[in-house]
Parts: sequence; structure tokens; C-alpha cells
Amino acid sequence: MRLDKYLKVSRLIKRRTVANEACDNARVTANGRAVKASYDVKVGDVLELRFGERTVKVEVLVVADNEGNVRGSVQNPQIDLPIREDGKLDVGGAVGKDGVLTVIRDNRLQKEPTVGQVPLVSGEIAEDLTAYYAYSEQVPTVMALGVLVDKDLSILCAGGFMVQLLPGATDAEIDQLEKNIAAMPSVTTLLHEGKTPEDMMQLALAGFEPNVLDERDVHYQCDCSAERTKEMLFSLGRKELVKMRDEDPSCEVVCHFCHSKYQYDLNDLIAEYDAQAAERTQQ
Repeated sequence: MRLDKYLKVSRLIKRRTVANEACDNARVTANGRAVKASYDVKVGDVLELRFGERTVKVEVLVVADNEGNVRGSVQNPQIDLPIREDGKLDVGGAVGKDGVLTVIRDNRLQKEPTVGQVPLVSGEIAEDLTAYYAYSEQVPTVMALGVLVDKDLSILCAGGFMVQLLPGATDAEIDQLEKNIAAMPSVTTLLHEGKTPEDMMQLALAGFEPNVLDERDVHYQCDCSAERTKEMLFSLGRKELVKMRDEDPSCEVVCHFCHSKYQYDLNDLIAEYDAQAAERTQQ
């Protein structure tokens, strides 16, 4: 998504024209460098906006699509999570409550994406997402997530489930659903026992005779490429490319998500940038 559009739909700046002006005046940086309004915002980008003496810093964390492809990043992946009294990792303590959860949904049929934003409730991912659905979309939701970490810090299993009430749900149905979920073991226990998502569905919806309508695999998949990375460098503008070239003509870009490395000769990039600019002038 273009930077100026992202700034508007995420409500960091109210109007796109103002976002363009902020970018033109070098008041917006991505990963420490001033960028243009056409910059393609990516997961992992750290954006800084300067408003007079005030600076706002935001980070894009996760992107997912309707095909089950997910990618995301953690700003400090080496943090040492303490153990809570119940024996679980204190994710909420690491995330904290000082922030907001912003969800941007682009179904490509609307002119502008749908944006929802709520304050963090606890820092626990499932609780904050449940609060998002309750306050931003007004949809009663139950969400449970779990990650089982081995002694060597590898992930043994991870997963979860989400249940939402449809309009017309009766009090008796709600009571039954609440009893079912209260009686369920934790997600990590179910996964460690080899339970499948369908098994969890049957436990949560016991007495409702649920049917499986669709199944999809979820993958952590990065869509980075040498060409996309080159376009990102072009979006910095000629002045910034020259500045980088003068510091070191060799440029290496490392993807935040899959750690792929892309090498470029900045002299070649600047020559291609100038060629494209000349071609656009002639059109």
C-alpha cells in the first residue's frame, strides 16, 4: 500500500493531501530514511512522523490474505519472556498496554479499506483481538490462541480458534456455547494431544451439530523479491540513492521476514532510475 494512503486509512493523518505534503517536506521516514508518498509500506517497516516538536512512531506488524498466507515481524524477537503464575509465558507483559491495535482490511471492492482501531487491553493477543471485534465491529467473539514452546525455545505447536455469534442467537444458545468453551482444555493442551482444528470446533460447538464448509492451510509466506526490493529503493528518490552510493556503492537489503538478501550496485540503480525518468518525460 502507498505510504500516503496508509497514513490516511490508518488515521495517522486525516487527509491524503496532508499526508502527501508531510512526505514532500521530509517529515515522514521509513526505517530511518525520508521517503516519498509513493513508498510501498511493508510489514516490518518502522514509520516516524514529525508534527512540530512531537514525533509519532508506528510499526507495521502483520499482513494476511484470504488464501491463508501470513507474514509478520517482531521488533524485539530476543526478549526473554518471564513465566506467569499459571506457568504460561507472559506475552502480555512483553507487549504491554501502551498502544493501539489497528486493523486495515482491503477487500478490493471498496474505494477505501475498512479501518478499525482500539486501545490495547492486556497485551495478550487473543484478548486484544477479542476486544477489537467487540468494540470496533460490535461482534461478540471468543478467541483462544496458544503456542507451546520447547526447552530449546523451538515451537512445538501453535494454533487457536475463534467463535462469533450470528444475529439471532438465543440466550440458551449463548449459555450453551459459554459452558462448552469454559469446559475446554487450553489450546496448547489440545494441540499437544494431537487435536485438530475440527476437533476443537466439535468441542466448542458441542450440541450445535456443526458442519465443515471449507478447509484451508495457513502458511507463513513472504512475497519479497529482487524486483520489489528494487522498486522500494527507487521509491527513496534519486537524492537519497546518490547519498547512499556516496557512502557505499554496494547495497544489501535483508528481508525482515524470510531473511533473504538482495545485493545491488547503486551506480547501476541510479542509471536505471535516470533512464526510467527520461522515458516518463518523453511520454
